Amino acid sequence: MDNYLKQTPYSDPGSLDLRGLPDDPGRLAGIVRDAVVHRGEGGRFGYDIPEQRLRDDAESRYVTEMLRVLRERSDRPLTEPRTPEERFVGTCRDFALLHCSLLRATGTPARLRCGFATYFGEDGFHDDHWVVEYLAEDGAVRLADPQVHHGYDMTFDPLDVPRDRFLVAPQAWRMCRDGSADPRTFGVRGLGSAGLSYTGLWFVRADVRRDLAALGGVEVLPWDEWGPELADDASLTEAELALVDTVATTADEGALRRLFEDPRLAVPEEITSYTTYDGIRKVRLSAPPA
Repeated sequence: MDNYLKQTPYSDPGSLDLRGLPDDPGRLAGIVRDAVVHRGEGGRFGYDIPEQRLRDDAESRYVTEMLRVLRERSDRPLTEPRTPEERFVGTCRDFALLHCSLLRATGTPARLRCGFATYFGEDGFHDDHWVVEYLAEDGAVRLADPQVHHGYDMTFDPLDVPRDRFLVAPQAWRMCRDGSADPRTFGVRGLGSAGLSYTGLWFVRADVRRDLAALGGVEVLPWDEWGPELADDASLTEAELALVDTVATTADEGALRRLFEDPRLAVPEEITSYTTYDGIRKVRLSAPPA
């Protein structure tokens, strides 16, 4: 985990004044919750989120962009709570990325994990989700969900999410492959105004790729994809199944880094973004804005 103390181009907070920031993971998670509102949860705060913010904010790939938006909406420091109107409108990935950034900036090794949460519903569905994996003071490696706040009915500490309540993507893939879980219960539901749902082994495969990318320092958006375009389980070839099997069963950090550099898995300069509001488009990844 010590390798994850270094910022990536995505998590780097740039010129953010770090003075006054606590180094406690829980307090940092509180700062994140006071700075970001999930684009699907405006109603929790009585906030009717403008559509333009729904379109634009969640397309911000870098912490520097998130901080720029926050500065434009209020000149209050990051350590002070904001009204919903002053917050960045994002997704679970944005909560996780900002929390990860602040953890790294204050001396705690951390990384993003892509996978599936079981605590947003009671029907056995595994919701596509992002959290933070960090090195706690006692040396334990824990999962933290900085999105979860007092409005959620949680039975566990959000700074120590049980590993059977959040399945990292490789674990989810292994369970689907060995028959202990139904791939049709993994994915997203009620997406966008049309309420679209996407589930299946092909979706879990995409999360395994995104999780590997995050471990390699490329923390993409939840709808970014690359490699063979797949939209159903029937499109999964034996070669692709074997490749993802390899990723999902590799635990050694060095071996994972080598897999991240494999041309079949590496994130190219141009990816496909399946955006909720702007449709499918090609995006060329570049250095983050200053």
